[in-house]
Amino acid sequence: MTFQVPHVMSRAHGAPGAVMLAVMVLGAVPIFWLGLTSLAAAWVTAEYSHGPLIPLISLFLFIRGLRDAPRVSVPANRWPGVWVVALALCLAGLGNMAGIADVVSYALILWVAGVVLMCMGWDAGRRHQLAVFHLIFMLPLPQFLYWKVTVFLQALSSDLGVALIRLADIPVFLDGNVIDLGPYKLLVAEACSGLRYLFPILSFSYLIAIVYRGPAWHKLVLFGMAAPLCVGVNAARIGMIGLLVDAQGIAAAEGFLHLFEGWVIFAACLAVLAGTAVLLHRSLAGPMLDLDTSGLGGTVARVKAVTPSVALKVAAVLGILASTITLMDLRAPQAPPPRAGFAIFPTELGPWSGVQFDLDPAIARVLGASDYINSTYRESGSGAEVQFFAAWYASQTDGQGIHSPEVCLPGAGWEIAAHGLHDVDLPQTTYGPFTVNRAIIQRGLDQQLVYYWFEQRGRRMTNDFAAKLSVLKDGVVTGQTDGALVRVLTPLQAGEAPSEADARLQAFMAHALVQLPHYIP
Repeated sequence: MTFQVPHVMSRAHGAPGAVMLAVMVLGAVPIFWLGLTSLAAAWVTAEYSHGPLIPLISLFLFIRGLRDAPRVSVPANRWPGVWVVALALCLAGLGNMAGIADVVSYALILWVAGVVLMCMGWDAGRRHQLAVFHLIFMLPLPQFLYWKVTVFLQALSSDLGVALIRLADIPVFLDGNVIDLGPYKLLVAEACSGLRYLFPILSFSYLIAIVYRGPAWHKLVLFGMAAPLCVGVNAARIGMIGLLVDAQGIAAAEGFLHLFEGWVIFAACLAVLAGTAVLLHRSLAGPMLDLDTSGLGGTVARVKAVTPSVALKVAAVLGILASTITLMDLRAPQAPPPRAGFAIFPTELGPWSGVQFDLDPAIARVLGASDYINSTYRESGSGAEVQFFAAWYASQTDGQGIHSPEVCLPGAGWEIAAHGLHDVDLPQTTYGPFTVNRAIIQRGLDQQLVYYWFEQRGRRMTNDFAAKLSVLKDGVVTGQTDGALVRVLTPLQAGEAPSEADARLQAFMAHALVQLPHYIP
């Protein structure tokens, strides 16, 4: 922030602005509290354990930039910052009303950007937004995006890791995320996707790019190589584990050695970034990195000299007002609508007889559903088989939510051969005509036809992002955020036309969807 720094400043002259700034910050805490607690919860997980360091690094970058910036006696054009602050408070208010902590966390960064613009003025403040932008690396990904990124990184790392194993002339087969070495099988789990390294490495490369002394294209190279480098070194880690398991047995993939291999590769990734910076800078004169910390202490002390203004007062009042409204929101929490538990879902549906199966505990934990059904039904006479799965969530906020089959199926070894939208009409049910996602999946010579859709409080939706937006809207308007995923699939027999499998699924759905509204309101 650019502060008024006259040659001689009394405590009385400097105090009001600093007091107003403190009031503005404290007054905004309640409206951002949901996001702050969500960040604290995310930072104790392995994927986001780097989170507490990000605000400290951002603060260092900001103070460093402030030290080197020319001092402005009276910041000009502060009102754009007030508008940004107001926008951030409105966004945080929507997040609080919907109960979606991620929205509040994003609004917090926007609010910080607005505060910088307001305290420094537009011209000076916008030059310090790189430090604010760095705060993005402390945010957890939204759940639906987290699983898409995780599954993508799992698949990519598995493919590259197996390719490295094959370079050593070791027979290996990849089935989804399972590396088959013959006597041993290795599962490339979510924790091995490399996501827990991606954000720290991105943050480190961003820091290096800022303190690097060189042309802009050098900085872009250093930052742009971070993500591919992370994927590459994680694949090398997986390949290394495969080689060790083949040579020494399964113990090489467990315990301390597995963790140690991860940290070695992480350190190697940082070394590659540093080495690249050295190579890029070898033709340039002077030090490679600007690591001068002199004068930072005095720069921090300049906060006492923040210039009081009407804009600062308005921003403080807006924050206090928004927090007050948030604290006074006396709406009773909306309980999910009454429903029957899937445990009593009928096992006899016309000519179809079914058996329920429990999911593997690890899969159920990742699913995170409030209730689910996982059943296999067979038609009497023909013996045709249909698998029926539905997962219901009492709330889709605070990190809970639906995992799309489009994300989960590839991780189980199935490839999506075809995917599109398909209209079905079931007049004998209360659903009538609606649209489903239709996919043909295959693994080796086996094929299956899959229908799936998202039940969102009486609406059937096919797009998971649209479903998330509907959660935000309904959370604000009605307070209801329950929802479900419904999936039915049937094997495609040898020589069977997909249209025959379509008819089989819809014949089953004609019976199942008569019952489903009792279990998914």
